[in-house]
Amino acid sequence: MNKIKVLVVDDSAVARQVISEQLAADPAIHVLAAVADPIFAMTRMKMDWPDVIVLDIEMPRMDGITFLRKIMSERPTAVVICSTLTERGAATTLEAMAAGAISIVAKPKVGLKKFLEDSANDLLGVVKSAARANTRALNATLTSMAPAKLTQPVHVAEKLCADAILAPPAGHAMTQTTERIVALGTSTGGTQALEVVLRALPRDCPGIAVVQHMPEKFTAAFADRLNSLCAVQVQEAVHGERLLPGHVFIAPGGKHFMLRRGGAYYYAEVVDGPLVNRHRPSVDVLFRSVAKCAGRNAMGFIMTGMGDDGARGLLEMKQAGGPTAAQDEQSCVVFGMPKEAIRLGAAQQILPLSQIASVILQWGAH
Repeated sequence: MNKIKVLVVDDSAVARQVISEQLAADPAIHVLAAVADPIFAMTRMKMDWPDVIVLDIEMPRMDGITFLRKIMSERPTAVVICSTLTERGAATTLEAMAAGAISIVAKPKVGLKKFLEDSANDLLGVVKSAARANTRALNATLTSMAPAKLTQPVHVAEKLCADAILAPPAGHAMTQTTERIVALGTSTGGTQALEVVLRALPRDCPGIAVVQHMPEKFTAAFADRLNSLCAVQVQEAVHGERLLPGHVFIAPGGKHFMLRRGGAYYYAEVVDGPLVNRHRPSVDVLFRSVAKCAGRNAMGFIMTGMGDDGARGLLEMKQAGGPTAAQDEQSCVVFGMPKEAIRLGAAQQILPLSQIASVILQWGAH
Protein backbone atom coordinates (compact mmCIF):
# COMPACT_ATOMS: atom_id res chain seq x y z
CA MET A 1 0.00 0.00 0.00
CA ASN A 2 1.40 3.39 -1.02
CA LYS A 3 2.03 5.82 1.79
CA ILE A 4 0.20 9.16 1.94
CA LYS A 5 2.65 11.84 0.83
CA VAL A 6 2.28 14.98 2.97
CA LEU A 7 3.86 18.42 2.64
CA VAL A 8 3.79 20.73 5.69
CA VAL A 9 3.86 24.49 4.99
CA ASP A 10 4.03 26.68 8.11
CA ASP A 11 6.25 29.63 9.06
CA SER A 12 6.38 28.45 12.68
CA ALA A 13 9.42 26.26 13.27
CA VAL A 14 7.67 24.69 16.27
CA ALA A 15 4.59 23.82 14.22
CA ARG A 16 6.69 22.36 11.41
CA GLN A 17 8.65 20.19 13.82
CA VAL A 18 5.74 18.89 15.87
CA ILE A 19 3.38 18.31 12.94
CA SER A 20 6.10 16.54 10.93
CA GLU A 21 7.03 14.29 13.85
CA GLN A 22 3.40 13.35 14.51
CA LEU A 23 2.71 12.54 10.88
CA ALA A 24 5.98 10.69 10.30
CA ALA A 25 5.28 8.44 13.31
CA ASP A 26 2.34 6.92 11.45
CA PRO A 27 3.43 4.10 9.11
CA ALA A 28 0.78 5.08 6.56
CA ILE A 29 2.26 8.56 6.07
CA HIS A 30 5.42 9.85 4.40
CA VAL A 31 6.34 13.48 5.09
CA LEU A 32 7.92 14.83 1.92
CA ALA A 33 9.14 18.02 3.59
CA ALA A 34 8.25 20.74 6.08
CA VAL A 35 8.90 24.21 4.68
CA ALA A 36 8.50 27.78 5.94
CA ASP A 37 6.50 29.34 3.10
CA PRO A 38 4.75 28.67 -0.23
CA ILE A 39 7.77 29.71 -2.32
CA PHE A 40 9.82 26.89 -0.80
CA ALA A 41 6.77 24.62 -1.13
CA MET A 42 6.41 25.19 -4.87
CA THR A 43 10.08 24.35 -5.39
CA ARG A 44 9.70 21.14 -3.40
CA MET A 45 6.47 20.17 -5.20
CA LYS A 46 8.23 20.23 -8.56
CA MET A 47 10.24 17.23 -7.36
CA ASP A 48 7.37 15.22 -5.86
CA TRP A 49 3.72 16.28 -5.72
CA PRO A 50 2.06 15.60 -2.33
CA ASP A 51 -1.26 13.84 -1.74
CA VAL A 52 -2.08 16.21 1.13
CA ILE A 53 -0.78 19.66 2.05
CA VAL A 54 -1.02 20.88 5.67
CA LEU A 55 -1.06 24.64 5.20
CA ASP A 56 -0.78 27.66 7.47
CA ILE A 57 -2.52 30.82 6.20
CA GLU A 58 -0.50 33.80 7.41
CA MET A 59 3.05 33.43 6.08
CA PRO A 60 5.78 35.65 4.65
CA ARG A 61 6.46 36.18 0.93
CA MET A 62 3.16 34.53 -0.13
CA ASP A 63 0.07 34.03 2.00
CA GLY A 64 -1.65 30.66 2.21
CA ILE A 65 -4.80 31.77 0.37
CA THR A 66 -2.87 32.90 -2.72
CA PHE A 67 -0.89 29.66 -2.67
CA LEU A 68 -4.06 27.59 -2.27
CA ARG A 69 -5.78 29.27 -5.21
CA LYS A 70 -2.71 28.68 -7.36
CA ILE A 71 -2.67 24.98 -6.47
CA MET A 72 -6.39 24.51 -7.10
CA SER A 73 -6.19 26.21 -10.50
CA GLU A 74 -3.20 24.17 -11.61
CA ARG A 75 -3.64 20.76 -9.97
CA PRO A 76 -6.46 20.28 -7.42
CA THR A 77 -4.97 18.75 -4.28
CA ALA A 78 -6.27 17.91 -0.81
CA VAL A 79 -5.35 20.80 1.50
CA VAL A 80 -5.82 20.89 5.29
CA ILE A 81 -5.74 24.37 6.82
CA CYS A 82 -3.91 24.82 10.13
CA SER A 83 -5.51 27.99 11.48
CA THR A 84 -5.53 29.94 14.73
CA LEU A 85 -8.68 30.03 16.85
CA THR A 86 -9.37 33.75 16.51
CA GLU A 87 -12.13 35.81 14.95
CA ARG A 88 -9.74 37.01 12.27
CA GLY A 89 -8.42 33.48 11.81
CA ALA A 90 -11.98 32.15 11.37
CA ALA A 91 -12.81 34.62 8.61
CA THR A 92 -9.54 33.92 6.78
CA THR A 93 -9.97 30.18 7.17
CA LEU A 94 -13.42 30.36 5.59
CA GLU A 95 -11.87 32.21 2.67
CA ALA A 96 -9.50 29.26 2.37
CA MET A 97 -12.41 26.82 2.43
CA ALA A 98 -13.99 28.83 -0.38
CA ALA A 99 -10.76 28.50 -2.33
CA GLY A 100 -10.80 24.71 -2.00
CA ALA A 101 -9.36 23.63 1.37
CA ILE A 102 -10.97 20.42 2.63
CA SER A 103 -10.56 20.51 6.42
CA ILE A 104 -9.55 22.67 9.35
CA VAL A 105 -7.11 21.88 12.12
CA ALA A 106 -7.49 24.64 14.70
CA LYS A 107 -4.46 25.74 16.69
CA PRO A 108 -4.08 28.28 19.54
CA LYS A 109 -1.84 31.33 19.48
CA VAL A 110 -0.16 30.23 22.74
CA GLY A 111 0.80 26.79 23.99
CA LEU A 112 1.13 25.56 20.40
CA LYS A 113 3.57 22.69 21.02
CA LYS A 114 1.53 21.08 23.80
CA PHE A 115 -1.73 21.59 21.92
CA LEU A 116 -0.39 19.91 18.79
CA GLU A 117 1.05 17.04 20.82
CA ASP A 118 -2.26 16.53 22.64
CA SER A 119 -4.25 16.59 19.39
CA ALA A 120 -2.03 14.24 17.38
CA ASN A 121 -4.85 11.76 16.72
CA ASP A 122 -7.10 14.55 15.48
CA LEU A 123 -4.46 15.67 12.99
CA LEU A 124 -3.82 12.14 11.75
CA GLY A 125 -7.54 11.54 11.25
CA VAL A 126 -8.00 14.74 9.28
CA VAL A 127 -4.96 14.08 7.05
CA LYS A 128 -6.03 10.50 6.31
CA SER A 129 -9.55 11.69 5.53
CA ALA A 130 -8.18 14.37 3.21
CA ALA A 131 -6.07 11.78 1.40
CA ARG A 132 -9.25 9.90 0.47
CA ALA A 133 -10.96 13.02 -0.86
CA ASN A 134 -12.30 13.10 -4.40
CA THR A 135 -10.43 16.16 -5.68
CA ARG A 136 -12.20 15.89 -9.03
CA ALA A 137 -15.56 16.33 -7.27
CA LEU A 138 -14.10 19.15 -5.18
CA ASN A 139 -12.95 20.94 -8.32
CA ALA A 140 -16.39 20.54 -9.90
CA THR A 141 -18.02 21.93 -6.74
CA LEU A 142 -15.67 24.92 -6.71
CA THR A 143 -16.47 25.60 -10.35
CA SER A 144 -20.19 25.85 -9.54
CA MET A 145 -19.59 28.17 -6.56
CA ALA A 146 -18.95 31.86 -6.34
CA PRO A 147 -15.54 32.81 -7.70
CA ALA A 148 -13.06 33.02 -5.18
CA LYS A 149 -14.74 27.69 0.38
CA LEU A 150 -14.75 22.08 8.03
CA THR A 151 -14.61 19.87 9.45
CA GLN A 152 -14.22 19.10 13.01
CA PRO A 153 -11.25 16.82 13.71
CA VAL A 154 -12.04 13.19 14.42
CA HIS A 155 -11.91 12.67 18.18
CA VAL A 156 -10.54 9.40 19.50
CA ALA A 157 -12.99 8.76 22.32
CA GLU A 158 -15.77 6.40 23.25
CA LYS A 159 -18.19 6.47 20.34
CA LEU A 160 -21.61 7.37 21.71
CA CYS A 161 -24.83 7.30 19.70
CA ALA A 162 -27.66 9.84 19.78
CA ASP A 163 -29.15 8.03 22.82
CA ALA A 164 -26.64 10.06 24.86
CA ILE A 165 -28.62 13.22 24.05
CA LEU A 166 -32.25 12.16 23.47
CA ALA A 167 -34.33 8.99 23.34
CA PRO A 168 -35.21 7.31 20.02
CA PRO A 169 -38.50 8.19 18.29
CA ALA A 170 -41.51 6.23 19.52
CA GLY A 171 -44.98 5.76 18.09
CA HIS A 172 -46.33 7.00 14.79
CA ALA A 173 -45.12 9.95 12.79
CA MET A 174 -46.77 13.25 13.60
CA THR A 175 -49.68 14.46 11.54
CA GLN A 176 -48.86 16.65 8.60
CA THR A 177 -48.88 20.43 8.98
CA THR A 178 -48.30 23.34 6.62
CA GLU A 179 -44.97 24.12 8.31
CA ARG A 180 -42.20 22.12 6.62
CA ILE A 181 -38.58 21.68 7.64
CA VAL A 182 -35.45 20.49 5.82
CA ALA A 183 -32.53 18.95 7.75
CA LEU A 184 -29.07 18.81 6.16
CA GLY A 185 -26.03 16.99 7.57
CA THR A 186 -22.50 17.17 6.17
CA SER A 187 -18.81 17.13 7.05
CA THR A 188 -15.67 17.02 4.88
CA GLY A 189 -16.32 19.00 1.70
CA GLY A 190 -19.55 20.31 3.17
CA THR A 191 -18.65 23.98 3.36
CA GLN A 192 -18.37 24.11 -0.41
CA ALA A 193 -21.34 21.81 -1.02
CA LEU A 194 -23.62 23.81 1.29
CA GLU A 195 -22.79 26.98 -0.57
CA VAL A 196 -23.84 25.38 -3.86
CA VAL A 197 -27.18 24.26 -2.38
CA LEU A 198 -28.05 27.37 -0.38
CA ARG A 199 -27.14 29.85 -3.12
CA ALA A 200 -29.70 28.15 -5.37
CA LEU A 201 -32.61 28.58 -2.92
CA PRO A 202 -35.10 31.50 -2.96
CA ARG A 203 -36.45 33.28 0.12
CA ASP A 204 -39.69 31.27 0.05
CA CYS A 205 -38.00 27.89 0.59
CA PRO A 206 -38.76 25.82 3.73
CA GLY A 207 -36.87 26.51 6.93
CA ILE A 208 -33.57 24.60 6.99
CA ALA A 209 -31.56 23.15 9.90
CA VAL A 210 -27.90 22.31 9.18
CA VAL A 211 -25.18 20.41 10.99
CA GLN A 212 -21.76 20.96 9.43
CA HIS A 213 -18.90 19.40 11.39
CA MET A 214 -16.76 22.43 12.22
CA PRO A 215 -14.78 23.61 15.27
CA GLU A 216 -15.97 26.28 17.68
CA LYS A 217 -15.52 29.91 16.63
CA PHE A 218 -15.77 29.04 12.94
CA THR A 219 -19.51 28.41 12.57
CA ALA A 220 -20.61 32.00 13.20
CA ALA A 221 -18.20 33.28 10.54
CA PHE A 222 -19.32 30.48 8.22
CA ALA A 223 -22.98 31.45 8.64
CA ASP A 224 -22.16 35.12 8.08
CA ARG A 225 -20.30 34.28 4.89
CA LEU A 226 -23.20 32.23 3.51
CA ASN A 227 -25.66 34.94 4.52
CA SER A 228 -23.73 37.46 2.41
CA LEU A 229 -23.94 35.18 -0.63
CA CYS A 230 -27.46 33.74 -0.43
CA ALA A 231 -31.02 34.97 -0.92
CA VAL A 232 -32.07 32.98 2.15
CA GLN A 233 -31.14 34.30 5.58
CA VAL A 234 -28.36 32.22 7.11
CA GLN A 235 -27.36 32.40 10.78
CA GLU A 236 -25.83 30.37 13.56
CA ALA A 237 -28.60 28.60 15.47
CA VAL A 238 -29.78 30.38 18.63
CA HIS A 239 -31.57 28.50 21.40
CA GLY A 240 -35.32 29.15 21.38
CA GLU A 241 -35.56 30.84 17.97
CA ARG A 242 -38.28 29.73 15.59
CA LEU A 243 -37.29 28.18 12.26
CA LEU A 244 -38.99 30.30 9.64
CA PRO A 245 -39.35 29.74 5.87
CA GLY A 246 -36.45 31.24 3.99
CA HIS A 247 -34.16 30.91 7.02
CA VAL A 248 -31.20 28.57 7.48
CA PHE A 249 -29.85 27.73 10.95
CA ILE A 250 -26.26 26.40 11.21
CA ALA A 251 -25.40 24.37 14.33
CA PRO A 252 -22.84 26.18 16.51
CA GLY A 253 -19.47 24.44 16.77
CA GLY A 254 -19.10 22.65 20.11
CA LYS A 255 -22.88 22.40 20.72
CA HIS A 256 -25.61 19.98 19.73
CA PHE A 257 -28.46 21.39 17.65
CA MET A 258 -31.96 19.91 17.92
CA LEU A 259 -35.48 20.85 16.91
CA ARG A 260 -38.49 20.99 19.22
CA ARG A 261 -42.10 21.54 18.29
CA GLY A 262 -44.44 24.09 19.82
CA GLY A 263 -47.92 23.83 18.33
CA ALA A 264 -47.53 23.97 14.56
CA TYR A 265 -44.09 25.60 14.72
CA TYR A 266 -40.49 24.43 15.16
CA TYR A 267 -37.86 25.95 17.41
CA ALA A 268 -34.09 25.53 17.80
CA GLU A 269 -32.58 23.85 20.83
CA VAL A 270 -28.86 24.41 21.31
CA VAL A 271 -27.46 22.26 24.11
CA ASP A 272 -24.26 20.92 25.63
CA GLY A 273 -23.63 17.20 25.87
CA PRO A 274 -21.13 14.46 25.13
CA LEU A 275 -19.69 13.83 21.69
CA VAL A 276 -22.01 11.69 19.55
CA ASN A 277 -20.28 9.65 16.86
CA ARG A 278 -17.24 11.60 18.10
CA HIS A 279 -18.82 14.89 17.01
CA ARG A 280 -20.47 17.87 18.62
CA PRO A 281 -22.58 19.00 16.83
CA SER A 282 -23.76 15.62 15.59
CA VAL A 283 -25.91 15.01 12.52
CA ASP A 284 -27.54 12.02 14.22
CA VAL A 285 -28.73 14.22 17.09
CA LEU A 286 -30.30 16.75 14.73
CA PHE A 287 -31.91 14.09 12.54
CA ARG A 288 -33.32 12.17 15.51
CA SER A 289 -34.87 15.32 16.95
CA VAL A 290 -36.39 16.13 13.56
CA ALA A 291 -37.78 12.59 13.25
CA LYS A 292 -39.37 12.91 16.71
CA CYS A 293 -40.89 16.36 16.41
CA ALA A 294 -41.56 16.76 12.67
CA GLY A 295 -42.02 13.26 11.23
CA ARG A 296 -43.43 13.43 7.71
CA ASN A 297 -43.26 17.24 7.80
CA ALA A 298 -39.47 17.13 7.39
CA MET A 299 -37.11 16.09 4.61
CA GLY A 300 -33.58 14.89 5.37
CA PHE A 301 -30.41 15.10 3.27
CA ILE A 302 -27.03 13.60 4.10
CA MET A 303 -24.14 15.03 2.14
CA THR A 304 -20.40 14.70 1.65
CA GLY A 305 -18.42 13.71 4.74
CA MET A 306 -16.23 11.14 6.45
CA GLY A 307 -17.59 8.50 8.82
CA ASP A 308 -21.16 7.47 9.58
CA ASP A 309 -22.63 10.37 11.59
CA GLY A 310 -26.19 10.95 10.40
CA ALA A 311 -26.79 7.56 8.77
CA ARG A 312 -28.91 6.17 11.61
CA GLY A 313 -30.65 9.49 12.12
CA LEU A 314 -31.62 9.64 8.46
CA LEU A 315 -33.09 6.14 8.78
CA GLU A 316 -35.14 7.35 11.76
CA MET A 317 -36.42 10.27 9.67
CA LYS A 318 -37.45 7.84 6.93
CA GLN A 319 -39.16 5.55 9.45
CA ALA A 320 -41.01 8.60 10.83
CA GLY A 321 -42.52 9.20 7.40
CA GLY A 322 -40.25 11.93 6.03
CA PRO A 323 -38.62 11.78 2.57
CA THR A 324 -34.84 11.28 2.65
CA ALA A 325 -31.95 11.60 0.22
CA ALA A 326 -28.18 11.16 0.04
CA GLN A 327 -25.62 12.90 -2.14
CA ASP A 328 -24.19 10.62 -4.81
CA GLU A 329 -20.61 9.34 -4.83
CA GLN A 330 -19.53 11.16 -7.97
CA SER A 331 -20.26 14.62 -6.54
CA CYS A 332 -19.05 13.92 -2.97
CA VAL A 333 -15.63 15.07 -1.86
CA VAL A 334 -15.73 12.20 0.66
CA PHE A 335 -18.35 9.49 0.13
CA GLY A 336 -18.45 8.28 3.74
CA MET A 337 -21.60 9.55 5.46
CA PRO A 338 -23.85 9.16 2.37
CA LYS A 339 -22.44 5.69 1.73
CA GLU A 340 -23.32 4.54 5.25
CA ALA A 341 -26.82 5.98 4.98
CA ILE A 342 -27.36 4.22 1.65
CA ARG A 343 -26.03 0.97 3.15
CA LEU A 344 -28.63 1.19 5.94
CA GLY A 345 -31.43 1.80 3.43
CA ALA A 346 -31.99 5.27 4.91
CA ALA A 347 -31.92 7.22 1.64
CA GLN A 348 -34.96 7.05 -0.63
CA GLN A 349 -33.14 9.05 -3.31
CA ILE A 350 -29.48 9.36 -4.33
CA LEU A 351 -28.84 12.75 -5.89
CA PRO A 352 -25.97 14.71 -7.43
CA LEU A 353 -25.13 17.91 -5.60
CA SER A 354 -26.54 19.99 -8.46
CA GLN A 355 -30.06 18.59 -7.93
CA ILE A 356 -30.45 18.93 -4.16
CA ALA A 357 -31.78 22.50 -4.19
CA SER A 358 -34.42 21.75 -6.82
CA VAL A 359 -35.62 18.67 -4.87
CA ILE A 360 -35.94 20.83 -1.73
CA LEU A 361 -38.06 23.33 -3.65
CA GLN A 362 -40.26 20.68 -5.27
CA TRP A 363 -40.95 19.06 -1.91
CA GLY A 364 -41.56 22.37 -0.18
CA ALA A 365 -44.11 23.41 -2.83
CA HIS A 366 -46.39 20.40 -2.23
